[in-house]
Amino acid sequence: MSRSSVSFQSVGIEIAAHMYVPEGRAEGPRPALVVGHPGTGVKEQTSGTYAQLMAERGFVALAFDAAYQGASGGLPRGLEDPAQRVEDFKAAVSYLTTREEVDAERIGLLGICASGSYSLAATGGDHRVKAVATVSTAEPARQFRLGADGAQDPAVFQALLDAAAQARTAAARGEDPGVMTMFPETAEQAAALGGEHGVEGFEYYCTPRGEHERSAKFLAWESIDRMALHDAFHAVPLIGPRPILQIIGERAVTSWMAVEAHHRATGPKEIHWIKGASHVDLYDKKQYIDPAVDKLTDYFTTHLGTTS
Repeated sequence: MSRSSVSFQSVGIEIAAHMYVPEGRAEGPRPALVVGHPGTGVKEQTSGTYAQLMAERGFVALAFDAAYQGASGGLPRGLEDPAQRVEDFKAAVSYLTTREEVDAERIGLLGICASGSYSLAATGGDHRVKAVATVSTAEPARQFRLGADGAQDPAVFQALLDAAAQARTAAARGEDPGVMTMFPETAEQAAALGGEHGVEGFEYYCTPRGEHERSAKFLAWESIDRMALHDAFHAVPLIGPRPILQIIGERAVTSWMAVEAHHRATGPKEIHWIKGASHVDLYDKKQYIDPAVDKLTDYFTTHLGTTS
């Protein structure tokens, strides 16, 4: 398996990516996957892990940094723009169609966490995508509006919208609008704010477990009101008759979002539960990733064809 750094354009923004190509000669162009990272993540973290493992199984895999994040271009930095994230997936598909290693008729999407929802939306609007799979599906707009567990007081999001509005006014006046900090300073604070799920996110992004220097720990404030208007699951009914696979940890507090997307699907669909795993466990823990990759390999081999 080899890895190379590549780039492509997404609505005029340069997107940085790593392309993983299996070792050995193939009889012809291979099936390929676009792999998207969780919110605030980068391609060197969990999306790169999955891309590498799928390349070892014979798929060309492209892991990219979303626009405004990581090593990709775009201002303001740390912007979470759902519409742009969907375009990034489509632009990645376009890039793969230009590569001689790739069979343009056998391209799938694999989205992790936030990219799970964005990959579903992208598939709904792009018939070049033949199959889509997600790991730890989370829809950022729902998570900000309703909380990771779906039980958040609506007043929380209203307060965030107030802050976003104030930031836009500050920017218009030439003042520093500031940013929304995503993580507290300690694991104890993370536990108080978000329970076990909050602690796991803190440990992955803010400690040697998974942190990366380009993984943002903040969002531009205008991300909030952009997410207020977006529903990544709106396009899910358009995916059928193409298939959907969602892999979810059985302890994931976010699983309700995957279940909602599942109910909206009109074609072949499956939720595959990973016993004992939480949402973040599927980012980096081998005992949970290995069975997930086994399932992904079977699924994409079935729907995209063999890799030899």
